[in-house]
Amino acid sequence: MADIRNIAIIAHVDHGKTTLTDEIMHYCKVFRDNEEVEDLVLDSDDLERERGITITSKNVAVKYKDTKINIIDTPGHADFGGEVERVLNMADGVLLLVDAFEGPMPQTRFVLQKAIDLGLKPCLVINKVDKPNCTPDEVLEEVFDLMFELGAEEWQLDFPVVYGSAKEGWMSEDWKQPTEDLEPLMKMIVEEVPEPKVEDGSLQMLVTSLDYSSYTGRIAIGRLQRGVLKEGMKVSLVKREGGITKSRVKELYLFEGMGKIKVNEVHAGDICAIVGLEGFEIGDTVADELNPEGMPTIQIDEPTMSMLFTINDSPFFGKDGKYVTSRHIKERLDKELERNLALRVEEADGPDRFNVYGRGVMHLAVLIETMRREGYELQIGQPQVIIKEIDGKPHEPVEELTIDLPEELSGKAVELVSQRKGDLLKMDAHASRITCEFIIPSRGIIGLRNQLLTATAGEAIMAHRFKEFQPLKEGVPGRQSGSMVSMETGTAITYSLDKLQDRGRFFVDPGEDIYEGQIVGQNNRQDDIVVNITKGKKHSNVRASGSDEKANIAPAIKFSLEEALEYIQKDEYVEVTPNHLRLRKIYLKEHERKRHNID
Repeated sequence: MADIRNIAIIAHVDHGKTTLTDEIMHYCKVFRDNEEVEDLVLDSDDLERERGITITSKNVAVKYKDTKINIIDTPGHADFGGEVERVLNMADGVLLLVDAFEGPMPQTRFVLQKAIDLGLKPCLVINKVDKPNCTPDEVLEEVFDLMFELGAEEWQLDFPVVYGSAKEGWMSEDWKQPTEDLEPLMKMIVEEVPEPKVEDGSLQMLVTSLDYSSYTGRIAIGRLQRGVLKEGMKVSLVKREGGITKSRVKELYLFEGMGKIKVNEVHAGDICAIVGLEGFEIGDTVADELNPEGMPTIQIDEPTMSMLFTINDSPFFGKDGKYVTSRHIKERLDKELERNLALRVEEADGPDRFNVYGRGVMHLAVLIETMRREGYELQIGQPQVIIKEIDGKPHEPVEELTIDLPEELSGKAVELVSQRKGDLLKMDAHASRITCEFIIPSRGIIGLRNQLLTATAGEAIMAHRFKEFQPLKEGVPGRQSGSMVSMETGTAITYSLDKLQDRGRFFVDPGEDIYEGQIVGQNNRQDDIVVNITKGKKHSNVRASGSDEKANIAPAIKFSLEEALEYIQKDEYVEVTPNHLRLRKIYLKEHERKRHNID
């Protein structure tokens, strides 16, 4: 059997996972010397590049001396935790990347907990040691304490460590003595990460991921645990729910570099892709045709939040997008279900309305942002948490919330979270910063990030993760301010905006097209106010001395998609088109809003 190592790279957002994978590929000569390669090759999606985060996990394989190393790059964000849990099943060890200045961060903790629970061998890489004022030795102590706290076994606590800078392309066993390349890291992977443990028995492979090709359809990806897979072989598919169906392997692929290579057979311990299986889901087992044995399936996190997706019926519909009908939206959501595991879609109370369930606001916002870039127009309702009946009583999802912020601002964070029915569990001080841990209902997290960043002057770092369902808590407060709603369709005029500035903050700039029922600003008070910002100044022959000063208008508030979704109330929609994000009332006319009063 070939010498193989399967390793996943796990870390907090922005600690350098994808940069390190790039450097490993360069070091192992995946690219030709004269080939032009952009940075962060694996973050190939536009959204991933813009946000600077990994959203979907990717596989690459490199050859180091005589060893094949399968590397899995994972997302660091908690909303994509389902991705991490799934792909860690394919690895035998993890490269834990930690920033030499920041140390272990909240999401380092989440991903490390998963790896320890699965019994994987951790190898520590302390990255960015070229940063000024970094403390690699203290970070090593912090990681050891964190592993101990997370219940790591003795052999896991005896982890190897290398220091270096992925960006500069070097790693060393002593951070004070930089080397020329990544040799110490590659040596550590080969020597410390165990070879795949191959058991005797009939064929078994758990489908842990899937790819999609418009030519060959769905492709099953997983690690072959036992036996040998051959092209054209008949196999059984053991479903997650327990049924068994027969199928055939049409084509087999192994990972090599950035792509895949077609092979005739695959041996146990390697990660492969199978074309031709019909009707499989993630968590199914590919097993022997005559003697099928299922494997323990992957527990996919259940959704905790839902949003209403509906067609765009605003006065400006169809101006930007290519796909505007409910048929287009339904087809796109069905296609997304093929590969986005934590997603569920149900038809709502009307032909053009769909309830989409996901793992959090960011999880669904990434889907919406992808759709708008593909040319879709749609409207999204307020995010709702999923309420479950357990023993006849309503239960809601609660989450573990970690906030990292300067010590002197901790009081504001505790106060904000307490108002939203959060309970403080513990506070840990690190130099001048403090980490607070809370248990908070998911409803309380919606809209919290904006308030927290405002209260802490942008210093707070927030991470949250679903914990369990608990009895429903009453009185989680929503938004405190009302909306300023346009009463006319037209163009926003500077004169009107200037005269209404004392009523609140605006979301539109002068000269922007608006329609009746669009939310154009935030009222200073709790109730909604209807305003006319399309009215210009009445001109007359009489010159008014000194009353025509230049209008000084505060810059408009421009929301990102997540901020807009967290901002809206029950009677409001976010209108999403390829070029615009607008907030609007569900009922555009004022008399209709009064008649349908939505609480």
